[in-house]
Amino acid sequence: MTQGEQIITILIAAVATLMTRFLPFVIFKGKKTPKALDYLGFALPVSVFGMLLVYALKDTVVTSFPFAIPEALGLIMTSIIYLWRKNTLISIALGTLFYMFLVQVVF
Repeated sequence: MTQGEQIITILIAAVATLMTRFLPFVIFKGKKTPKALDYLGFALPVSVFGMLLVYALKDTVVTSFPFAIPEALGLIMTSIIYLWRKNTLISIALGTLFYMFLVQVVF
């Protein structure tokens, strides 16, 4: 892509992102949010994390060394930090750092 095409692509992505963030507030201003939308707001984040988990572990080999030990310990660490701090971003960041430490230094 040329530099102009890259700028246009970034602008389109930025406008689309802003529209998805602000459009619901414009549409539902002063109205009660439909129950179906409330349900999606509750259910989708959990399902997205489930999909990320499956995607992250899809190529994990459990039949040879290190027998998925770093992945299991990373998941355990992420879960413990989330249960302790109740902060998704911190738990994912620290769990990822812990996993990378295990893969790069320990195993």
